[in-house]
Amino acid sequence: MKRSFGAVMMLVALVSCRAYDLESRLTDQAGLIPADRFARYGREQAQEVAVAREYAHAHDGSTPEDLVKRADAAVRYARTLPDVTDVGADPLGLRLTIHFKSDWLTMVTPIDDGKRGAETGGLPAESGTGAGR
Repeated sequence: MKRSFGAVMMLVALVSCRAYDLESRLTDQAGLIPADRFARYGREQAQEVAVAREYAHAHDGSTPEDLVKRADAAVRYARTLPDVTDVGADPLGLRLTIHFKSDWLTMVTPIDDGKRGAETGGLPAESGTGAGR
């Protein structure tokens, strides 16, 4: 009886363990406003979507070093945008925190919809992304 109870408990413990890959849950856009529509809400929202798209585009792998490189590429892109004053990265959590001139603070996760940041509508013409030039 004790052995079968132990075996059942071991089986329950193994089945209940989840994978630690949270990327699919954090980047899933299902149920959210589509990125192109959100970008039309305003200048800063367009820049937010552009950074999130570049964050998704910089995907190289899933090792911690790859995640850091990916976040660094997105941070460099965000700093080229005119209204961004500060960017903080949490590469392992797949998040960037963006602070805008208007004092708006937001957090983005990668948006993998096949578009690059410069393809986002509503970006300011003076950004270093090539949009509007």
